[in-house]
Amino acid sequence: MSTPVQVPPIDMPPIDWGATAPLWIVFAGACVSVLIEAFLPRHQRWPVQVVWTLFTMVVALLALAGRALAGPAAVTTFGGALVVDVPALFLWGTLLVLAIPSMLMLADRSVEPGGVFVASAVERAAARTGGGGSGAVPEHVDRSYGLPGQAPTMQTEPFPFVLFALGGMMAFVASGDLLTMFIALEVLSLPLYLMCGLARRRRLLSQEAAVKYFLLGAFASAFFLYGIALLYGYAGSIRLADIASATAGTPVSDTLLFAGLALLLVGLLFKGSVGPFHTWTPDVYQGAPTPVTAFMAACTKVAAFGAIGRVLYVAFGSTHWEWRGVLWVVAIASMVIGAVLGLTQTDVKRMIAYSSIAHAGFLLLGAMSITPQGTAGMIFYLLAYGFTTIAVFGIVSLVRGADGEVSDMAAWAGLAKRSPVVAGVMTFLLLALAGIPLTSGFTAKFAVFSAASADGMAPLVVIALVASAVAAFFYLRLVVLMYFREPEEGGPTVAVPGAFTTVAITLGTVATLLLGILPTPVLEWAASGAFAG
Repeated sequence: MSTPVQVPPIDMPPIDWGATAPLWIVFAGACVSVLIEAFLPRHQRWPVQVVWTLFTMVVALLALAGRALAGPAAVTTFGGALVVDVPALFLWGTLLVLAIPSMLMLADRSVEPGGVFVASAVERAAARTGGGGSGAVPEHVDRSYGLPGQAPTMQTEPFPFVLFALGGMMAFVASGDLLTMFIALEVLSLPLYLMCGLARRRRLLSQEAAVKYFLLGAFASAFFLYGIALLYGYAGSIRLADIASATAGTPVSDTLLFAGLALLLVGLLFKGSVGPFHTWTPDVYQGAPTPVTAFMAACTKVAAFGAIGRVLYVAFGSTHWEWRGVLWVVAIASMVIGAVLGLTQTDVKRMIAYSSIAHAGFLLLGAMSITPQGTAGMIFYLLAYGFTTIAVFGIVSLVRGADGEVSDMAAWAGLAKRSPVVAGVMTFLLLALAGIPLTSGFTAKFAVFSAASADGMAPLVVIALVASAVAAFFYLRLVVLMYFREPEEGGPTVAVPGAFTTVAITLGTVATLLLGILPTPVLEWAASGAFAG
């Protein structure tokens, strides 16, 4: 009789559920949101999904507050897959507070009747010709059907998409190893690819944006994965702390190390819209539904730069003299591309896209500063930029013509005469993006530039200041259009925002003001700890 094989017991890694509670609350909320889609009748889904999504985010914020008050000690859990330190908590809080106004804009049904998402296939035949004709509806018009005599139904599938993307972003910035980071990257990306192609209006433009984002995103993910393979070959581990230990001394050639880092950064820089890996950004910002653009512009940048900061600080901090020169070139390219090409844009959403590319170059200065001050400046910048950007896209969604939202810059001429309040708020937000004092943009730039200068990057700071001055021109050009040009005859009108869009714009504007005049408590929290391995 054969001897039974003795299977050694499996040692489960210690799991700190309390430290990671905000992350699991968001993922659990996403799963429940999917069940709501599956089992509730369509006419009941919208109010339930709105309440449930808000409830999930608020509960996650409360759990985060409890963890932050418990103490600043870093926790490494799930076998090193997740690291909950001060930057991770700050970034989690940033993602949650930015996701709430983004979700409110996404849920609004007053600015765009029936919501911004398509409910069904476009009824092209006879929708405008009265039936029976062969005329086709232009591609930007959606005739999605609801019940007879009712407006098109509000699609609710994007609510679980938002929660899954948010959970992926939270895991992304807290990843302690590269495989977890890759899985989180895919979890946050796939819902965004889908939401980009669901615009109720300008359908072909929206679908083209989704295809471009998906194809280029898959290409960047392949670079990321190949970089993981090379780094594993170098260090024998995918944990960031182990890679850092291997850089202190190993017989393996450094070629694997720096080739792996280069490929890894391609995937991360792509997600952060850093030039020259920015090619998806203008088309996707323009083609996606505006609330989705706001969510991507704010939250995806937080996730990308949170991960970039963790990788550079934890795994490659001791080798920064070798890779910093390359990132200098990348930062300069991003600032120049964003500032110069932004001058040529005639579409507001594309202009903000190039603005985001320039801001990505500024953020890279903080990521390259392997100091606690650099980390604090970068994550504060992400918070400030996110609130301002969400409010900007909220304003963009209000300027409408006969065929829906109007983002052509020439159509904004004389907007101050049609709606002084909207033009005034937009001007304040544009000045914040330009970095004018008493706004969050000035404080954020000052924090990042100060940290970079103190870490020996003064020439790069000078280039960043010049790029900021150039970028200010295209912000001011829109201000001049709104205030000093006569409105076009039959031009666009300003829609009365619903409660959700009003709250989103108000939150973004108030945060932009408060972070400009009272930034100290937030900066102190951001500076209270560094990335941990």
